[in-house]
Amino acid sequence: MSLASISIRRPVLASVFSILIVVFGWIGYLFLGVREFPAVDPPTISVTTAYRGASADIIQSQITEPLEESVNGISGIRSIVSVSRDQQSTVTVEFELGSDLDAAANDVRDRVARAVRNLPADADPPTVAKADANSSAIIMLTVQSDTRSILEVTAIGTRIKERLQTINGVGAVNIWGEKKYAMRLRMNPEKLAAFGLTVLDVRNAVTASNVELPSGIIEGKTTELTVRTTGRLNTPEDYNNLILKSENGQSIRFRDIGTAELGAENEKTILKNNGIPMIGLAISAQAGANNLAIAEEFYKRLEQIKKDMPADIKLKLGFDSTRF
Repeated sequence: MSLASISIRRPVLASVFSILIVVFGWIGYLFLGVREFPAVDPPTISVTTAYRGASADIIQSQITEPLEESVNGISGIRSIVSVSRDQQSTVTVEFELGSDLDAAANDVRDRVARAVRNLPADADPPTVAKADANSSAIIMLTVQSDTRSILEVTAIGTRIKERLQTINGVGAVNIWGEKKYAMRLRMNPEKLAAFGLTVLDVRNAVTASNVELPSGIIEGKTTELTVRTTGRLNTPEDYNNLILKSENGQSIRFRDIGTAELGAENEKTILKNNGIPMIGLAISAQAGANNLAIAEEFYKRLEQIKKDMPADIKLKLGFDSTRF
């Protein structure tokens, strides 16, 4: 007996089957993920190591080669690609398709941990990271001002970032082109040599003086006070007055051999639009998140954020990959 015959003879049963199909279809539609490409994590592990001040040749011989030699013995490796540039080494390990990414990452971490003893002592510890299919940004918002410095724009962008991070499904909000505040100490080599000082002496003086230690408490019969010493250096004037060396009753201060100024931590890179510096807030989604729902909530919050921004701050949409 065919399904058509059963449906004709039992119309109620056929109606129930139809209703069940519609109900299960609706339930499946509600939980269906929405994205442009499948969520496939490539079996790729990267090992990044920073060594400040080192040339590419030193990076290659003292960091990249020991890491490659240690990682090369892992089973299931398809290829190893390394890049040695000034101050940084990157080793990318690609495994065979279908390999367990978590197990591969653990194997690489174990081999890197063995190779750490062979690396230079003053090099930063290697960072092992898995390739993430959801790490690329889906939306980018630019923040720009014609009157404010890029440092001030970055501070405003950080506050905007905090409001975007709470969107449901957002994995991370990265700031492209950010400039963080930093105290830059500019020294005159001739004056350093005249006073018998080196850059290491300045560094040791800053490290020893720029610290805030607990000073204990003062107790009385009816009161107890906490003693707080403000030992940290905060302004350029504090650094200029820093005593580097004392001899024969005279103190050599930092202003005698150089100047301190408040500037940007990174002066090598910058993000511009029409010649004006700016920053970009790049939003990345969590694994399995609905990118369309994130974009919808993003535009709602953007309208609220624009109302709270100063008149000189310009917020523009850099790109939106959810609009295909």
